[in-house]
Amino acid sequence: MSAPSAAFAENAICQPARAQFEAFIDDHRNMLSACLNGLTEEQARRSLVASRTTLLGLVKHAAFVEKVWFDEAITCRPRTEIGIPATPDESFILTAQDTIASVRRAHREACEASRQATSLLEFDDVLPGNRRGPLPLHWVYLHVLREFAQHCGHADILREQILNG
Repeated sequence: MSAPSAAFAENAICQPARAQFEAFIDDHRNMLSACLNGLTEEQARRSLVASRTTLLGLVKHAAFVEKVWFDEAITCRPRTEIGIPATPDESFILTAQDTIASVRRAHREACEASRQATSLLEFDDVLPGNRRGPLPLHWVYLHVLREFAQHCGHADILREQILNG
């Protein structure tokens, strides 16, 4: 899976650290969504590993990650109130209503809500609502970037298996 564009990160070279983090996170958000490009609903749901990981499930999980780190961690609202599963594993579960279009829309909306929530914060502000305890925004950015990078790698492999298998 090739990235739709690395323009965000490439344009942030001379920007402050926060802008660089946000650019790289946005690049990975876009790459995760792009893993569904040109696939059928069946291909997007195809299970190729023992876990619940599918391409559609990865994008659905990414929306969950956005809400955990940029809603729950900022607002301290419980997951039930946010409307997300209790565990990361459950966030991969696909329902009959989950389609490429609906999951992409939910992911896009979660990303936009995350951008809005963090726009009001300083890079070193502490997010009080994480289960690990209070964490600075810059640490959360690093964690989210690491998680999205791992999932982009998973998506690359799954997509290659689907398209070339």
